Amino acid sequence: MVRVTDVDASIRFYCELLGLVETRRTDHEKGRFTLIFLAAAKDRQRALAENAPELELTYNWDPESYDVGRNFGHLAFKVDDIYATCQHLMDNGIVINRPPRDGRMAFVKSPDNISIELLQEGDAQEPKEPWLSMENSGTW
Repeated sequence: MVRVTDVDASIRFYCELLGLVETRRTDHEKGRFTLIFLAAAKDRQRALAENAPELELTYNWDPESYDVGRNFGHLAFKVDDIYATCQHLMDNGIVINRPPRDGRMAFVKSPDNISIELLQEGDAQEPKEPWLSMENSGTW
């Protein structure tokens, strides 16, 4: 579960940019929160049948500020092409905090400052530019 402060920004990041799909959403009026469940596209059918594996986004209707320890440590996602994924994120305004210099791993941040680890599915790709010489940016 990850607490989010902006549903639209979070859906854009996790679904449009990282490729997850929304499997279901429930509003809890008495508790004043919304739960949004996401799954990797290839896990969508399993998530619908078994409710797993899924990422739960929790949006509390009353404004609340979360520090890093209150929202989460980090999430990790395997991607088909680490370089293409990082380029797509950069093209859409996402900072690559730890570039995939090794062809295997990168880190970015969600709109709520949660570290997202991106891992190359299968073997690491050959290191190449511009990633090889790109500096780290901020924290992850």
